[in-house]
Amino acid sequence: MGKSGLDVSRIAFGTWQLGGDWGSFDEQTAISAIQHARELGVNFFDTAQAYGFGKSEALLGKALRDELKRDRDSLVIATKGGINPGGERPRDAGRDWIRKGVDESLEYLGLDHIDLYQVHWPDADTPAEETAGVLQELVDAGKIRHAGVSNYDAAQLADFDRTRPVETLQPPYHLFRRAIETDPLPYAREHDIGVLAYSPLGSGLLTGSLTADATFEASDWRSKATAFQGDSLRRNVEAVAELAEFAKARGATVSQVAIAWVLARPGVHVAIVGARKPKNIEDSLAAADLDLSAEDLAEIERITAKGVQVDGASPEGVA
Repeated sequence: MGKSGLDVSRIAFGTWQLGGDWGSFDEQTAISAIQHARELGVNFFDTAQAYGFGKSEALLGKALRDELKRDRDSLVIATKGGINPGGERPRDAGRDWIRKGVDESLEYLGLDHIDLYQVHWPDADTPAEETAGVLQELVDAGKIRHAGVSNYDAAQLADFDRTRPVETLQPPYHLFRRAIETDPLPYAREHDIGVLAYSPLGSGLLTGSLTADATFEASDWRSKATAFQGDSLRRNVEAVAELAEFAKARGATVSQVAIAWVLARPGVHVAIVGARKPKNIEDSLAAADLDLSAEDLAEIERITAKGVQVDGASPEGVA
């Protein structure tokens, strides 16, 4: 995965859906999904302090506890920090908060080190030199092994790079959200930064399971997101229906095609996919083995051009 040197599965298991922001779920079924992903060869698991502030990290640690004790080096555990919604600064990548966050994440995960620690969002009030410096201090102390960032643009990556190299970048990327192709993906390719694309299925937009009149639980963040409302949702659902027919003719699902498209993009190393049920992760993992020809890619472009590109707050236009 770029200059990090980490050897990871091309599909990472993401755990935002286990923090309470996606509505209710059964904990034991979610644990089974994590364990099934590992059985199928996934060695890369991504979580974050902000995913329920301990809930997601603790659940991930619980699910993988036996293997973490037996063969720690077989797993690559990534988490993120720098979010402080209860403080004066919702985004806080300062030395004190990052240090506190790392210690808390280690405790929730039940680990003595984190393989990859990422700054969840840029913090305009903290100099990049301070953030990069404290991450290097944590590497030197053995609490984290590698340092990366999430949701940064090229200028912010360059600022960070002046103090210590950015090893990985985690941006949102899918067929209906392609802004990173202009910035910062070219910078990441040029500087050999490992790219972990999150939301390759558009938080459900590209699963084929949504209808134009879809509704969500009040506790599900999508109930407040513009991408899941009105004409934008209708047009994207229509495009996905056509994409599903394209996928079916190739013996695949629309989800598999969407993930395979992300993995086929130059400079993308990993697609992060979440699941709350074991059967969901099986479908996603098969996408890593799906080869798309130049003709396939051109047809995917034609179909999805009929949809609406998502903008606004990441990941999907939260109002």
